[in-house]
Amino acid sequence: MARGDAPRDSYHLVGISFFILGLGTLLPWNFFITAIPYFQARLAGANSTAETLSTNHTSPTDTFNFNNWVTLLSQLPLLLFTLLNSFLYQCIPESVRILGSLLAILLLFALTAALVKVDLSPGLFFSITMASVWFINSFCAVLQGSLFGQLGTMPSTYSTLFLSGQGLAGIFAALAMLMSMASGVDAQTSALGYFITPCVGILLSVICYLSLPHLEFARYYLVKKLSQAPAQELETKAELLQADEKNGIPISPQQAGPTPDLDPEKEPELDEPLKPGKPSVFVVFRKIWLTALCLVLVFTVTLSVFPAITAMVTSSTSPGKWSRFFNPICCFLLFNTMDWLGRSLTSYFLWPDEDSRLLPLLVCLRFLFVPLFMLCHVPERARLPIIFWQDAYFITFMLLFAVSNGYLVSLTMCLAPRQVLPHEREVAGALMTFFLALGLSCGASLSFLFKALL
Repeated sequence: MARGDAPRDSYHLVGISFFILGLGTLLPWNFFITAIPYFQARLAGANSTAETLSTNHTSPTDTFNFNNWVTLLSQLPLLLFTLLNSFLYQCIPESVRILGSLLAILLLFALTAALVKVDLSPGLFFSITMASVWFINSFCAVLQGSLFGQLGTMPSTYSTLFLSGQGLAGIFAALAMLMSMASGVDAQTSALGYFITPCVGILLSVICYLSLPHLEFARYYLVKKLSQAPAQELETKAELLQADEKNGIPISPQQAGPTPDLDPEKEPELDEPLKPGKPSVFVVFRKIWLTALCLVLVFTVTLSVFPAITAMVTSSTSPGKWSRFFNPICCFLLFNTMDWLGRSLTSYFLWPDEDSRLLPLLVCLRFLFVPLFMLCHVPERARLPIIFWQDAYFITFMLLFAVSNGYLVSLTMCLAPRQVLPHEREVAGALMTFFLALGLSCGASLSFLFKALL
């Protein structure tokens, strides 16, 4: 039931703020991978950015393996700092973690923008860029975990808005790249403008976060969060690792499948019974292990080929405007748009349900995308032949690949809380966040193998 004293979100300012904060958490990753042509041109030995945005693909002969390294060094910190955040929240205030991470990301992206104007040797440029990628994504992991913790006591619609912002970050980056390429200015100015764009986005995120304590609706829930026991944080304590078998109660059908409450005025878990103690991580894991495994496999497939393999695919048509814009549009913009659409579908239906064995089957079928993309039009390959020459094949594969990724990721994240008792949902959410990061890291590691097979 709604609390009578709960204020209203005037002009939806809190919702807009969390949407922008969600956008800010994934802007760094998306702006780095979308700018692969720029980085590849710099690493090719050129001392300037004269042609950095005129290419649209990478080559398997790249000695730096930029695609693979940027993917691995983006996702590995996510895994490590997701674990570290479980301990950081006990000793570092939430506001310090969030605001400090945002400012650090802003400074590091400003450094990336400044390097556009600096002539560096390819080796030094690669080292500085990889260090920036590592630290930026480390701060992003702390930022994302802390914001999810803050969202834990707010109505569910605000988590949805936050995730929607994350989903649109890739579309925003792809559109920024297309506008940079089509701007008509010299490539160096275009690249500089491209990297300044996320700096503005991060600065806007800082302003949104600083405004939250001044909004009555956000202040109501922030005060409520501070008054709760630490065990109710999204990030679980180390003590939760102690097995507590008394919490392993079978879920009744009524408990397993509640209809999600999207009323922004309702307070989460208000009608639930008193929590019977600390839930056990092991008990919760036994209930959601199959769903968690599906989440790992979804991201493993996705990150093993995107962007390491898909960014190398070129148009089979003769050189021209379509050939130049083919990869930014058909790889990055199409993927992020259809991924966002796939995530949105779970707002209307959840199929298959948590008891169905179709979910693992659908997840395993996505492994077919690996050979399909590897047999597309990638030039200068050494081993595998090109079977799918036409652009239409790649576009069709990317469309299905992106929609299935977005839908299955959102589906597994929605199903996991339905498989546990109400007081175990926070632990289930924390476990799913960990397995999400694990899947991303596994996929990034496999990308080296698949690229070598080309």
